Amino acid sequence: MDTGRFRVPAGAVDWAIAVSVAALLLGTGLSGPHPAGARALFGSVLLAAGGLTLVGRRRAPIAVLAVTGLFAVGYEAAGFDVLAVSYLVAVYGAVRTGHRTLAVAASVSLLVVLPLAALVFNDGSAREAFAQARNVLEIAWLVAAFAAGEALRQAEQRADEAERTREETARHRADEERLHIARELHDSLTHQISIIKVQSEVAVHVARRRGEQVPGTLLAIRAAGREATRELRATLEALRDDGTTPPQSLEHLPGLVERARSMGLDATLTVEGQQHDVPAAVGRTAYRIVQEALTNTARHACATTATVRIEYGPATLSVQVDDDGKATPDDAPVPGLGLLGMRERVNALGGRLRAGPRTGHGFTIQAELPVERAS
Repeated sequence: MDTGRFRVPAGAVDWAIAVSVAALLLGTGLSGPHPAGARALFGSVLLAAGGLTLVGRRRAPIAVLAVTGLFAVGYEAAGFDVLAVSYLVAVYGAVRTGHRTLAVAASVSLLVVLPLAALVFNDGSAREAFAQARNVLEIAWLVAAFAAGEALRQAEQRADEAERTREETARHRADEERLHIARELHDSLTHQISIIKVQSEVAVHVARRRGEQVPGTLLAIRAAGREATRELRATLEALRDDGTTPPQSLEHLPGLVERARSMGLDATLTVEGQQHDVPAAVGRTAYRIVQEALTNTARHACATTATVRIEYGPATLSVQVDDDGKATPDDAPVPGLGLLGMRERVNALGGRLRAGPRTGHGFTIQAELPVERAS
């Protein structure tokens, strides 16, 4: 239940209803004609217990239906002429949770048992007993409770169905948008990147066949073309992904480091701590941080070595990438798109990112990503 910004717990609502019904039954029973002595005490206990039993109507609607029905028979037999409000609320709860057949069967049985209880345990003719029972559990109230529970059950089903339909529509639109983006990327970039890659491969091949020294810039272009092709393919696969293909994550880091070595960078990977499963978003973010850091190191840092360190902690996953490039403490890091993308990914997970020159020379990227270990 919401009242503005204040949310009332469901348990508090259940207790409020149970106490209110118990007070109503006691007040009604003791204010009208009722027995004296031990029977009065026994009936009063049953009246109060019948109301308080409603606390469990959400967790065990059928059990509450049976117990409140038995209590109604009990205080009817004790001589209390009271409408079985607690049973009516239990009928409403049982029907709302879909137990319509059981609610009908229990109610028909109770309509038969109540007159018999009044006839056996109270003085008077059978006609008076049936009239008294009819006052205790009027059929009209029973039908109303049943109808209210069924109406709310159907309304909740329609709301759930509408929510599922909205979610399915949103997923369908998102799928269509991903496919549209994938087609646009394929049409606009794949052809050009393929030309760059093929031309650089051919140039390197021709130079080597002629016995000429291959310029380092040409080798860098070829390596960049290969990497761009892999990245574009991975991006297109992710955009076309239907959710069944696992994304790149921590287990793909060795391959990432190996590709960095193929570009001429002496890269190493160290994993510390007790390895455990991390959320998929954390794994993807860690992979992207290492990927961007190694790419920047190979292309811009003029570095020869790079170290990647992954440390598993009980509450965090630490990612650190260091290189021995030309950066010095006097250099201010330029906030390019790569660093901005890293920071956005880390901030989205509630983590921390530090990027800047190392003492002496070189660059470091350190990230702490919060994780929740699966129990």
